[in-house]
Amino acid sequence: MDLGLKDRVYVVTGGTRGLGLAAARELTAGGAKVVVSGRSTHSLAAAEAELGGPGQAVGVVADNADPGTPDRLIASAHEAFKRLDGVLISVGGPPTGTTDAIDDEQWRTAFESGFLGAVRLSRAVAAQLGEGGVIGFVLSTSVYEPIPGLATSNALRPALAGYAKTLAGELGPRGVRVLGLVPAHIGTDRTLELQSITGDADSTAAGIPLRRLGTPEEFGRTAAFLLSPAASYVTGSMVTVDGGTRASF
Repeated sequence: MDLGLKDRVYVVTGGTRGLGLAAARELTAGGAKVVVSGRSTHSLAAAEAELGGPGQAVGVVADNADPGTPDRLIASAHEAFKRLDGVLISVGGPPTGTTDAIDDEQWRTAFESGFLGAVRLSRAVAAQLGEGGVIGFVLSTSVYEPIPGLATSNALRPALAGYAKTLAGELGPRGVRVLGLVPAHIGTDRTLELQSITGDADSTAAGIPLRRLGTPEEFGRTAAFLLSPAASYVTGSMVTVDGGTRASF
């Protein structure tokens, strides 16, 4: 199936590792070009090389919490590829901790990076997109149900999902789509960290109908489809990628 990705251009934040890199990898495999952001020059260089190098991928050192990040990422897309068709906003998971252990500064940092930074970038990209454009947010199953030991995620991810739904309604008349990807139990470093808090790998797998962790590649393929023109009638949706773990409709 041709997803229609050839020569389309996407910004992928957090695109040097984990789910962001997995999505960028599948986008470029389908013929798209990407601007990936991350905080480390070394990891950006490695990601650029893996994604095809100049002409296919450009890396930008950026922090989602920085108010200047949206303009830099958008400018990089236009400078390198002369267009912008969409964005996948992926940020590292907020720090673990219970409500009594997280201080004001940690809340402020999590809000700036995981919520306000995402809102700011989506707002700036939305102003650049025409019909067929797309904005995707990588969220968490804390959108639906609190996860023990992740107080900041439980507070901020549902808020961002609500924002995404609102944005989808506002941008729909312009032909711009907005959606959320809701991963769980994907085999990344973050998942291994959370398993150390919530239980061992065997008990986690036993609670997944497919009886295994998902792979980053499986998430990446889902993201590439949803960001592509092939998913042109999907907007305002929160798409769960969790091996069937979530039992509710």
